[in-house]
Amino acid sequence: MAGTEALLESEKQNGTAMNPTELKQFFQIHPRILGEGAVIERLKRAGYELDEHVVNSAFVYDPDKRAAIEEIFRQYLDAGAETDLPLVLSTPTWRASRARIEAAGYADRDVNADNFRMLDELRQSYGDYAKKVAICGLLSCRGDAYKPEAALGVDESREFHTWQAEKLAATGADFLLAATLPALSEATGLAAALAATEKPYVVSFVVRPEGTLLDGTPLKEAYAAIDGAVDPKPFAYMANCTHASFLESALNHPEHCSPFVRERLLGLFANTAALTPEELDNSRALVEEEPEDFAEAVAALHDAFGLKLLGGCCGTDGRHIRRLAERLAR
Repeated sequence: MAGTEALLESEKQNGTAMNPTELKQFFQIHPRILGEGAVIERLKRAGYELDEHVVNSAFVYDPDKRAAIEEIFRQYLDAGAETDLPLVLSTPTWRASRARIEAAGYADRDVNADNFRMLDELRQSYGDYAKKVAICGLLSCRGDAYKPEAALGVDESREFHTWQAEKLAATGADFLLAATLPALSEATGLAAALAATEKPYVVSFVVRPEGTLLDGTPLKEAYAAIDGAVDPKPFAYMANCTHASFLESALNHPEHCSPFVRERLLGLFANTAALTPEELDNSRALVEEEPEDFAEAVAALHDAFGLKLLGGCCGTDGRHIRRLAERLAR
């Protein structure tokens, strides 16, 4: 075990990404790993104007906006460092596909790499703790993450997402994360694009309490379909933009879940509101959950199901992630 930890520390100190074996060891040796909280939503709440195409991916080029996004990430880094928990951060590239970058007027910039470099510089500024911080390259579906009817087909998805998958794989990120996915078809094509990069990758869905994706596909069928269609298959699966109580219900569903699903599920980036995507879309005000309640509910998923990577999504801020870190570190 000591040899494994030394290897991981050496890789981080040298500024190189973990290979698949090292990433697997990272998740094996750490029983509890802290995830980041909301970023895009917090910027919006703070009054920053988000680009209609790339959302927050171009903040890296504006000094004031870059400072704002760095401050958010520092809050999550501080929570991890002060509790000495390993931490996973995601590049601000959720909407940094080639089509969106070109539409936003940034075709002459390497938007995905520039966002990774910003995050890596923040990581390295934390000294020895940087060795415990992993960075994933983040991407998502082409359209509205809450509308499965708008999802791409498998082949169209692979073609659309290949460009960004290759860009993120070249950045030096430790692994890739396709998040906030509503439908099996686009997720399958996206997974194929990620697999072709030969980087470890994770696929994360929005999950309904009934144990299905937003398109109605049972979790056990979705995981089995992607594992069977894509080589190499995802390193693991996650859920995000989902309340902790929704995922708990899903994992206990007698028909749509299974031991196979629970074994393949790595973690959750949780919402503070127990609302469906449809309700969230129609909500005019932020529905918050007290940080202590959020932390207890999310950490309970580790206690009950062994989920390792736990963080926040819509409604969370530095307070929620700090409380979660303190709860996980006990």
